[in-house]
This record gives sequence, C-alpha cells and structure tokens, in this order.
Amino acid sequence: MSEAIANLTANQVNVGDDLPDFSYDVTATTVIIGAIATRDCRPMHHDRDFAIHRNGTRDIFLNTPNQSTWFERYVTDWSGPKGRLGKMHFRMKDSVYPNDKMVFKGSVKELASDDTGCHWATLEINLSVEEKTVTDCTVRVALPSDDNDNPWKRKGEQWKP
Repeated sequence: MSEAIANLTANQVNVGDDLPDFSYDVTATTVIIGAIATRDCRPMHHDRDFAIHRNGTRDIFLNTPNQSTWFERYVTDWSGPKGRLGKMHFRMKDSVYPNDKMVFKGSVKELASDDTGCHWATLEINLSVEEKTVTDCTVRVALPSDDNDNPWKRKGEQWKP
C-alpha cells in the first residue's frame, strides 16, 4: 500500500474483499526503534549478542507492541483517515528479524452496524515472512457510512479533543 484511500466508506466494502498486500523490509533499525518507542529495554530487542547467545534466537526481533503498530498501519492505510480501530486480537507464532520481508495480506470477513449507527468491518490479516505465517490477526474497524459521517463521534455528540 502506498497511500491511504482518502474516503473509504462502509458502502464501498463487501464481505470477501481483499485488502491490498503490503510488504516491508525489516532492518535492525526497524526493530530497535520499535523497542525504543514502546520503552521496551529488554536486550533481545536491541542487543544482537544477547539475543543470539543468551536467548538462542537468530537475531534481535520485533517486540509485541511493534508488531501491533504494523497491523494498525496496515488497517489505517486501507481504511483512510476516518477509520477507527476498535478491537484487535493477534497471535504471534514466530519472530520477525532484521532482513526479513514482512508481507501483510487481509480480507473483510464481516460487516455489521451497532445500535449507535456505527458501521464495523471485521478483518482477518496474515503477517508472513517467506510465505510462512508469523502472526494471525483479527481487527474490528469502524468505517463512516458516507463522506459526511465521522465514526470518531457518536450520533448527536460534538467531538471534543
């Protein structure tokens, strides 16, 4: 994905739709900056010798919050600026290391509306490295019903920063 769809609305989405694939080449900087940003000082996310010799892993690896932000980016790149993440659940099956190419693929599994009129899309997303599933993720994202709708506020309420 190169840029977000500016005004994706619920009526433009159907169950079974595939999200555009997104790939990213992971570097040591990607791993370390993610650990710094999430205040994760554990050495397996920034110290290669510790990760390899003490933890027995191939290299330093992405921490959980870092992976979470990559899923969030994937979803919001697809939904556009009015999409609002609701609930995310993911299961990490393996690690992501420097020099891996992360590939995100997703599809729309369910569409629903709640009592407030908010439209929700449930997405199933797969993160793979070299065609091996590393993490499975399910995300519920609110989408506007039309160009004038804003899922950040409930009907009848004013938005307050």
